[in-house]
Amino acid sequence: MIRNKTFHHESILKAAAEEFRRYGFADASIRRIAKASGMSASGMYKHFESKEDLFAALVEPAVSGFWKLYDSLTEEEYAAIEAANRGETEQNVSSTERMLKYIYSNYEAFKLVICCSEGTKYADFVHEAAQMEENNSRAYFARVKANGIELQELPEKELHLLVTAKVDAVVSAIEHDFSEEEAMHYAKTLELFFTSGWHAVLGI
Repeated sequence: MIRNKTFHHESILKAAAEEFRRYGFADASIRRIAKASGMSASGMYKHFESKEDLFAALVEPAVSGFWKLYDSLTEEEYAAIEAANRGETEQNVSSTERMLKYIYSNYEAFKLVICCSEGTKYADFVHEAAQMEENNSRAYFARVKANGIELQELPEKELHLLVTAKVDAVVSAIEHDFSEEEAMHYAKTLELFFTSGWHAVLGI
């Protein structure tokens, strides 16, 4: 009995992923998902209460992991400021590379989030990431200044647009169907491009 329940559960998830990829969340059909998984629509609701719950089951673990990684990378960047102030330097894999590596380790989930989530709470994922990056950039600049490094002031609107451009550039690898190899090369290019740009804009 448990084995059958698990089998049906996995069949539903597989059928749902294909349905959402093909039609997007808004136009996806519970009836088509049920048919593809060999169940009735009413039988499906014993596994998932709604189409929203079904979509969340496919993407929430990956999205939650992304936010945890983002928080970890932010703390590492703050620690790097303190280390640099002590004259210590470390060569680490860039945050852009690590984020894209994580995204590509959960490619199917992020493909759904970035390209197929309109109508769900995940539709704002890119906007939320940009907002968080903007807030953290301000906090990062404040810490740099607190360590005695002068920075040129950047108008708020320009900061917003530059940060949004960086986040949009990262997720565009998914939108344009880059392979993982292409995405990791692209991550290095992005890091060089934006790091040099930030240094020039901030005068460091």
